[in-house]
Amino acid sequence: MPLDPGNYGKELIVDLHDCDVRMMTKHCLENFLKSLCELIDMEMVGTHWWEDLDNEEEHLAGISVVQFIKTSSITIHALTKLEHVYINIFSCKDFDVLNTSNFIKSWFSGKVKNSLVMGRV
Repeated sequence: MPLDPGNYGKELIVDLHDCDVRMMTKHCLENFLKSLCELIDMEMVGTHWWEDLDNEEEHLAGISVVQFIKTSSITIHALTKLEHVYINIFSCKDFDVLNTSNFIKSWFSGKVKNSLVMGRV
């Protein structure tokens, strides 16, 4: 979905299940973000991490990261006990959604449970 002239940007939301937990470490997520930003031609400008791997509540155990990019942000919640990864990419700069979605699915070897592209106005 290319950006319409009246849109501020777009957001890609991808929910993956049955992911490879070996790809859900801080090191792998750092490499993922670098590769993703190269793929979508975005400039990384700051990163904030939150690690809570030992949380007894499955829906909270994992790593979250917000990667600020020059045109907005990428957010990842990697829930290791559930083997789920939730990703949001929001940018006012256009990017190829299909190529990006395929890259995400391939990186985490997961099954897409939900995917949405939304124009931001």
